[in-house]
Amino acid sequence: MKDNRRAFLSKVGKSLGIAVVMGGVAGSSLHASQNGSSSRDTATSAELSEEQKDELFYIFQEEKVARDVYITLGQIYTNESTFALIQLSEQSHIDSAGALCEKYGVDISYVDVEGVGNFELPVLQTLYDNCISQGENSLPDALRVGELIEITDIADLEHASIGMPDDVVKVYSNLKDGSINHLAAFRSALDRVNG
Repeated sequence: MKDNRRAFLSKVGKSLGIAVVMGGVAGSSLHASQNGSSSRDTATSAELSEEQKDELFYIFQEEKVARDVYITLGQIYTNESTFALIQLSEQSHIDSAGALCEKYGVDISYVDVEGVGNFELPVLQTLYDNCISQGENSLPDALRVGELIEITDIADLEHASIGMPDDVVKVYSNLKDGSINHLAAFRSALDRVNG
């Protein structure tokens, strides 16, 4: 399944002219609690493995990629409201993913959440940089970048839900529903711009 997802994302990226170097949730190598576990006592409904904690951190950062790309492209294409509207929703996605990190002891205190365009995971820094580079070419390219990000988020959220506790699955399901709505908005904007 992971290989199919990677092949699909690579194909989507190539069709947009973006070199997608996605490690994916399971393919990213990081240590989510690299600066130590949160000193705050948290009630957890389940113990997560280090790999599952890494997945929580990856999704947290991936939601930030979406918000940051939409902020940056929205500043370039000020007459296209899709970016501004969706970036607000992405902020709530970051908050939801961050709350899961805190609940399960994944340290995110060192992450600059407010800063735009800086990421702890090299694969996501590369994704952000490539998306901005492609999106700067034209408004249709920028909207296709939004489409790619939402397709990527949906696939990664589905994968990241596997084997997670019910509360994580519920949050990820809500985030996925949001991404499905965002995908529809970008496709509608593309139809309008190209029509």
